[in-house]
This record gives sequence, C-alpha cells and structure tokens, in this order.
Amino acid sequence: MFDQSAEAFIFPMLDNGYVYLAASRLSLFRSDEHWAAVFELFGFSLRAGHPDLSIVTIGSKLHDRDKPSDYMSEEAYNNYLKNNPHWEVRRFSPISNEAWKDERNPEFVAEQGEIILRGLSLEIPQVSAYAAKHVILEEEQPAVFELCRYLAYDHREALLATEAERSVSVPPEMKQVMLLDEWHHPDLVNGQAPSQTKTFRMLASVLEWKAPELYSAEEPLNNHWKNWPEGGSL
Repeated sequence: MFDQSAEAFIFPMLDNGYVYLAASRLSLFRSDEHWAAVFELFGFSLRAGHPDLSIVTIGSKLHDRDKPSDYMSEEAYNNYLKNNPHWEVRRFSPISNEAWKDERNPEFVAEQGEIILRGLSLEIPQVSAYAAKHVILEEEQPAVFELCRYLAYDHREALLATEAERSVSVPPEMKQVMLLDEWHHPDLVNGQAPSQTKTFRMLASVLEWKAPELYSAEEPLNNHWKNWPEGGSL
C-alpha cells in the first residue's frame, strides 16, 4: 500500500518542489485487525502561502473521513473515496498569527514582531541568530521557510503534531506501536518506490506482525530537510 500511495502522489515527497520542509516525524499504529502509518510534515507551502503541518495517514482503515455534505455532488464524493481509498491528508496551523510576515512581501519575515506558536509568544529572531541554528540565509532578509527551519531547531515538538492531531485519521481502537524522528526515506522523484528501501520493508513487517523489534536503522537517516535541497525550488 505504501507503493500505491506513492503512485497516487500521496506518500510524502520530502523534496516536493512546492514545499520547504522544516521538520518531519513518522509513527505506526496497530489494532488486532488494522494498521496505519502517519507522516507529520511541517514546512512552508508556496501554494498555501503560510507555514502548516500536514498529517498524511496511510492505512487499512481510516477514521473521520469527509462527509457527503462536504462535496457539491454525490459524484464528487464518490470520486473522493475512489481516489483516496486508503489515505487521508489533514492540515493544521501550529503558528496562529501572521504579524511576523513582511507586509510588502509575505514570503519574507518582518524585522520586528511576534510569533504565536501553540499559544507561546516568540520574538522574531535577529538576522544574526539564524546561523547558530544551522540555517544559512539565501538573502539578507530571512524568508518564511528559513524562519520555519530556525524555529524547528528549538521548537520542533510544538511545530509537529499533538497526539490528537497525529491520530486525526486513525481509528481510536488502534494503538501507537512506533514513533520515529529519523528514518531513511525513499527518493520518489528519481523513481525509488518505498518497497525498494529496506527501511520501509522492515516497517511493513512491523505493521504486519505488530512487532517494533523487527525494525532497525540500517540505511542512512535522511529525512532531515538538509538532505532534500530541491524542496520548495519550483
């Protein structure tokens, strides 16, 4: 099913040309009969125009799916179910304000202002502070995606999902059996399917047998944004 979701362009592409990745996490869930894998992806979406947290759930059974009333017609609803048989994408906004954006160019950060992250008030960092968080600015003025990566250095947990957000599409009878902050992710752009990596073959075995001990980090851990420089480049 991982390969099927990749063919449907749902399995996360960490170098998505429209998204600057800043933080990611992967968790696995099981019940006696069903399974789910959940990817958390925080970053700056060029299309959305603001930082957001995407929750991509791939599983044998899904929870709280769209309702027929969410669609203009029965045909549209049936197409949603047909095109998304075993996966769902939900989005959240851990940063709740936009006063930190440059009003003249919203893809850049203002010189002064307040960032509200999960109710926590943070000051906009000084330009000189980025390098200490291993974020090298492309221009003199910090871009929004660079701010996201700066924040991920010290506030990763707040930017990623709460337990409720993580399980938004996971049936309540499933229990979390594994959580990974680092793993080896397939290079989808260059044609590598999830099943072609030892990592996702092992994770599939974990889900099949509900046995976390079947996983070990034998391939390079590469889900950090620095390993996917083409992300956001379109």
